Amino acid sequence: MSGGSTAPPMIGALLDQDVPWETVTVWQVDERVAPDGDEARNAGQLAVLPCVVRLMPVTNRDLRRSARQYGALLPERFDVVHLGLGDDGHTASWPPGDDGPVISKRSVELVRDFNGMDRMTLTGRVVNGSRSRVVFATGRSKRPMVERWLDGDTTLPVAAVTRSNTWVFLDEAAAPGRSVQLPQ
Repeated sequence: MSGGSTAPPMIGALLDQDVPWETVTVWQVDERVAPDGDEARNAGQLAVLPCVVRLMPVTNRDLRRSARQYGALLPERFDVVHLGLGDDGHTASWPPGDDGPVISKRSVELVRDFNGMDRMTLTGRVVNGSRSRVVFATGRSKRPMVERWLDGDTTLPVAAVTRSNTWVFLDEAAAPGRSVQLPQ
């Protein structure tokens, strides 16, 4: 599960469903390097989930080693990966203009100084290797990036997300009057 603005409403909706939580494990897609309890962390959003949650080890001293260890623990393949869409077209802490995390052969990468913070993120190999992906984008501030992405702008990091078996959920503010169908 990614962090950002779309995770809390999605988590709220999931908590209203009959989910067999005892069989669910949630892994972080990305996380900011910050101390435990810091408001910048995505971890706080996951605290309400009644299941096993595997947080990225972003407080360890040796972040490269921690990223490798987290990557080694990942399941062979995720059932579903939740992604958001940033106002700059990023997803999963894949910064615009830096395809390193997208094309990396590793499972987890570190991203330095992205929007003012270092981050840990799953790579394109892991995200696109999942059985499915769910992208949520809501709000007027997302509209320019949604339009560019849906119109085929391949310079956006979100464009690196495999379209096959990817479900996109947009509200009216993010995509007014658009019917969305991603080409396969």
